[in-house]
Amino acid sequence: MIQQQPNIVTVMQTRRGSSRLPDKVLMCVAGKPLFVRQAERMMVSVLCGTVVVATTTDSIDDLIEYICKKEGLKCFRGHPTDLIDRHYKAAKYYDADIVVKIPSDCPLISPEIIDRVIGYYLENNNIFDFVSNLHPATYPDGNDVEVMSITALEDAWLHATKPFEREHTTPYIWERPDRFNVGNVRMENGEDLSMLHRWTIDYKEDFYFIKKVFNELFSVNPLFSYKDVLLLLKKREDIYRINSQLAGVNWYRHHLDELKTVTPQQTKILEQ
Repeated sequence: MIQQQPNIVTVMQTRRGSSRLPDKVLMCVAGKPLFVRQAERMMVSVLCGTVVVATTTDSIDDLIEYICKKEGLKCFRGHPTDLIDRHYKAAKYYDADIVVKIPSDCPLISPEIIDRVIGYYLENNNIFDFVSNLHPATYPDGNDVEVMSITALEDAWLHATKPFEREHTTPYIWERPDRFNVGNVRMENGEDLSMLHRWTIDYKEDFYFIKKVFNELFSVNPLFSYKDVLLLLKKREDIYRINSQLAGVNWYRHHLDELKTVTPQQTKILEQ
């Protein structure tokens, strides 16, 4: 009997209402909005399956849906603040067996990293309910890939009660090693660059950095890899310095008293 391949759905949550940097997903690099450029990079992944832009039902995000239609991207609209609910319902709508979570603030993410994390999950899906490259993180911040079974996500959807669990989707899973088997993928060469490099976007300096990287690499190879970015930054310290003061600043810093599997060394307080 031929075993049916699991249906993989990769969800990129996307909205306009960022409090720190409003409309960051619509900022343009290489002539298109950031979230479109990120979706293009994600869809090159061999294993990502169906890529879905999951935005909100707020009217402000009508523009996200319009751009998705224009660019030929799949779009799902769901709860504005309950990210577990939005992810779960998007996954169910597209009949997922396996759900991949990649936030829309990772426009430099490499398809090879996506494939490496999903591949590890598929090779060990009889062992792990959840696999990521974040616990602990070793890749440069902004290469976030989390893979889980629809069963694990449904469990979180049904039982997560803390506000930060609903907002960030997956802490309910990776904070409960007694309930879920959790796996992690580290950088290939054993390096840990997670607190030294910041390729995500929350502040204007992040956008200047990302735009500069695109300006330098996109025309040579639109699908430049994370290795290309690292090589560029070794040659161009001026680009690295654009947002280097923000390296290590992440959402963990707000919840260290609630997170059991995250240490203070895995985040940094933003200096005013």
